Amino acid sequence: MGPEADIDENIDSDSDDLAAPDAAAIAGLLADDDRRQAFAALVLGASSIDEVRTATGLPVRAAATALQRLVDGGLVERTGLSDHVVLGAAFRRAARAAAAARTRSEATSDAPTDDARVLRTYLRNGRLTHIPVNKTKRRVVLDRLAQDFEIGVHFSEPQVNAILRAYHDDVAALRRYLVDEGFLDRAAGRYWRAGGSTLPPADREPISRGGGPERRR
Repeated sequence: MGPEADIDENIDSDSDDLAAPDAAAIAGLLADDDRRQAFAALVLGASSIDEVRTATGLPVRAAATALQRLVDGGLVERTGLSDHVVLGAAFRRAARAAAAARTRSEATSDAPTDDARVLRTYLRNGRLTHIPVNKTKRRVVLDRLAQDFEIGVHFSEPQVNAILRAYHDDVAALRRYLVDEGFLDRAAGRYWRAGGSTLPPADREPISRGGGPERRR
């Protein structure tokens, strides 16, 4: 199973509590030699503890400890009982949060003037101060959040939650608004980009994180 493989629906409950690591946290996680080797093994296609141990030469206990720390840190997700996948979106979120921390206006620099004003009001250091009650302003914010969902890719609910938690703790409300307002679509526990500033081509089918086409049913 590859590092970007499609994720089973029966993800263990801990996945819903994934934190969104910042750049410093990612650097800290990968500063340890064992964790760095385990992470590299996952990127190159390993999935289980045995596969990581074979690829790295680490003892079983060291490999298991390294993988658990990567899961706890939000860089890796455990699927099923023993398989692991890399959460590539964690790096994109960390990079975006670091850029937002450097300058308040950077996150809104490409938005129209009125939209940028709304985003400056509700986004501080990359986080939502609160979810707008006004529908027009809320749609501006939702459009901004939708940019984090790559067009043509299917996301599991825990992955959606992890992306949204980088902005606000009430991920259920944000997820519901994104679907209700047409920014995301949902079927069989999977979510994909359906609208926003950059609309997906009509003839482009969403694909799973395994890289192959996943046809809508």
